[in-house]
Amino acid sequence: KLNIPYVFKASFDKANRSSVHSYRGPGMEEGLKIFEEIKRTFNVPIITDVHEPYQAAPVAEVVDVIQLPAFLARQTDLVVAMAETGAVVNVKKPQFLAPHEMRHIIKKFGEAGNDKIILCERGSCYGYNNLVVDMLGMDAMKEYAPVIFDATHALQKPGGRETSADGRRAQAAQLARSGMALGLAGLFIEAHPNPDEAKCDGPCALPLSKLEGYLEQMKAVDELVKQFAPLDTSAQ
Repeated sequence: KLNIPYVFKASFDKANRSSVHSYRGPGMEEGLKIFEEIKRTFNVPIITDVHEPYQAAPVAEVVDVIQLPAFLARQTDLVVAMAETGAVVNVKKPQFLAPHEMRHIIKKFGEAGNDKIILCERGSCYGYNNLVVDMLGMDAMKEYAPVIFDATHALQKPGGRETSADGRRAQAAQLARSGMALGLAGLFIEAHPNPDEAKCDGPCALPLSKLEGYLEQMKAVDELVKQFAPLDTSAQ
């Protein structure tokens, strides 16, 4: 309806949870069966994350894009295993790394034989239990690879609910519009039929009923910004 290219994202195992009692998912075997059913039913590309090297090859056989989680982005064995699949890889920028440090992760992938990399901004740690998005840093990363913006995870307050993350869903549109003004390659959004009942990241997720209007606004901002000719602001 909106003529926006769409990639379905879900996790078969949310290994990085605040509490050992938090829901993690169906596991890899059952999760891959679900992904296969989604592809058969809806004919959409799929992205999912892998957390251990042994997962990379079997997951890449089913999905179209594999994702390197932010907290694992410097794990060389995982990077090499993902690179060797030959799949497109979405690298979540760690909350603790500077934008220019993403070059080192990209170089690891390249030396392992894979240059099909996307970078994903999801905010940087700013004190305790808070994330802030560095718009200038996100723009700078465009020099290294296509950049997408995880505009809902960036709303997190990590550990804000003691055993789970809190979030700022009320500011989802403001933050995403700011990111889209940079002229990005894509937008990463979490949505749920009833976010207050979601098993993870509910405080950041959009109600599914509000997603269409949200995407209409983001598409309008994106199209407007990409109409502009590059502006020379040098002193020359």
